[in-house]
Amino acid sequence: MGNSNSDTLHSGTPHGNVRLFTSDKSWIEGAALAQLNHTAGLPGMVMAAGFPDLHPGKGIAVGAAFVSRGLFYPALAGNDIGCGMSFWATDLPARKLKLDRIEKRIAGLEQPWDGDLDPWRARFDLAPSLADAGLGTIGGGNHFAELQVVDEVRDAAAFAGLGLDKADAAILVHSGSRALGQDIFQELIARHGANPLEEGSEAAAHYLARHEYAMRFARANRALIAHRFAGEIGAEARGVSDVAHNMVTREEFEGAPAWIHRKGAASTREALAAGALMIPGSRGTPSYLVRATDAGEKAAWSLAHGAGRRWQRGYAKSRLSHKYRVEDLQRSELGGRVICEDRELLYDEAPQAYKDIAQVIADLEAADLIATIAVYRPVLTYKVRRASDE
Repeated sequence: MGNSNSDTLHSGTPHGNVRLFTSDKSWIEGAALAQLNHTAGLPGMVMAAGFPDLHPGKGIAVGAAFVSRGLFYPALAGNDIGCGMSFWATDLPARKLKLDRIEKRIAGLEQPWDGDLDPWRARFDLAPSLADAGLGTIGGGNHFAELQVVDEVRDAAAFAGLGLDKADAAILVHSGSRALGQDIFQELIARHGANPLEEGSEAAAHYLARHEYAMRFARANRALIAHRFAGEIGAEARGVSDVAHNMVTREEFEGAPAWIHRKGAASTREALAAGALMIPGSRGTPSYLVRATDAGEKAAWSLAHGAGRRWQRGYAKSRLSHKYRVEDLQRSELGGRVICEDRELLYDEAPQAYKDIAQVIADLEAADLIATIAVYRPVLTYKVRRASDE
């Protein structure tokens, strides 16, 4: 696979009602552009934005935002409503990290929590439900909980303004609404398929109420994962930023209300409110703590949510298994540890399966969508502590 002029457009180049925020140094797969253009042409769509992490999804491009009026498309939010990144400062000095001990000790973040959920439900206005078994659990795919340390501070004033200390370790959590989001999606497809819902309709009101609940559940989930992770490493955690990237919301756009659908695209408005957004690479590359500019309008108030995949799932193992043993992939080129006892997932989520995060960040900066505050390095990434064949 390689770059070609037909697969890449420059930042801001108009293509119908599609705006792309990439450069000629970013490789964008033709299938992703085809999906982006198809969705942008649906009834009611007024604009679409594609970011440098753009890649093909299951019929819908990931790394994109879509704006509509009069009706909206819940299927674009997918089955993991509210999925996002939450970033947490800890009081644990990086120099005191005992990674050998942490790697051996930490476990169970994919399993139901045995603590008291009542305070978490109250904090996020959640009612007891069958979905509670997933509250505080990571989930599969590209979800993770990660221990990070500062590599570089690029904006000292913004860094200090967030109350961060470059000597301390941090936690990054990527997860969503778990089985709750899947249940909402299945109900949606059974009732309406992938069809749009009319603004103000009873069907729209029903979906949006469940969507809003799932958004709260996803934020509660990430907060509890961070709490569990911090407890395992003997630290206290403080939330710095929590920004979702899978959702459909009613927002102001170009002077009037509109529906903004984000599929693997972080909310600029949430990033501005938090003061920062973490854009991760992979378990073997840095993550970038950035601040959003106030130029969100031109990009549908959205940003890239990560590096984006180079290889589709299931493809990485055939490309890598002859070069890398499982043991090799449990250590990153940056010296980080990887806890993932699912062999297939270990290969699927290998750093080689992802795009160059430095280029993604460079493209966003060139488009004046972000400015980098600090660069963090992963030292321990947790995905799952159980073998898939057991």
